Amino acid sequence: MAEVDNAPVVSTQWLADHLDAPDLRILDGSWYLPVMERDPKADYEARHIPGARFFDINDVSDSNSNLPHMAPPVEKFTSRMRDLGVGDGHRVVVYDGAGLFSAARVWWIFRLMGQRDVAVLDGGLPKWLAEGHPVEDMPPVIRERHMTARRDAQLIRDVTQVAAASGFGTAQIVDARGAERFRGDAPESRPGLRAGHIPNARNLPFATLLKEDHTLKSESDLRAAFEAAGVDLNRPIITSCGSGVTAAILSLALELVGHRNHALYDGSWVEWGACEDLKLATGPA
Repeated sequence: MAEVDNAPVVSTQWLADHLDAPDLRILDGSWYLPVMERDPKADYEARHIPGARFFDINDVSDSNSNLPHMAPPVEKFTSRMRDLGVGDGHRVVVYDGAGLFSAARVWWIFRLMGQRDVAVLDGGLPKWLAEGHPVEDMPPVIRERHMTARRDAQLIRDVTQVAAASGFGTAQIVDARGAERFRGDAPESRPGLRAGHIPNARNLPFATLLKEDHTLKSESDLRAAFEAAGVDLNRPIITSCGSGVTAAILSLALELVGHRNHALYDGSWVEWGACEDLKLATGPA
């Protein structure tokens, strides 16, 4: 994939070549499901890409919401980024320890806050390590930096907007969860959630978009994956998943295929599946 200004994805080689750039800020955006039995902060402290700062998805969130890691208010986001030394004029590259799992969520949060010069490291830390690039366990030297942020409401949808899209077909809903969870054949890991999916949603498990080395597939293969899932790339799209993390991988892929009219359902299934008043569907799309 071409690496140009404001490209949403950069390669490990690009990052290695620009590691000492003064305007570069690298973020470890690792986050894991409980079943993955990994501590992202401990992993970061043990080893990280030189100069990387840890972006805590659970902390940089809306603390007034009863849903997990919902997008933060602008003021909280800019405060946390100032503490990390990330601000105006910086080129931000985000990676995670799984390859490509949660880094896209951090990319989406930056985009939601009006930041465009942000990219995901293709293949993440596993690819970086496999290629023999350096890591360290030292904390970075941080100098506070001002950030100008403005929330882009076009990139996020709430439950009311998603319900309207589900009922009237104003936008296609694409669910990044695995097929068994989408169909309702597998129980949800979070207590109190029903099994199934949002009516009229399409299913495109995020892993379908990745190669074996956790890098994203080619633009043509990404486009083919959406089309095979019954997604019309000429229509607006709302991405969804379990709690708004892997839905961002679909959003990232849509950017790569040139689809700009997409938004993310932040509450995702953790909100929809818990509300008995909302209709659900089971079985295939």
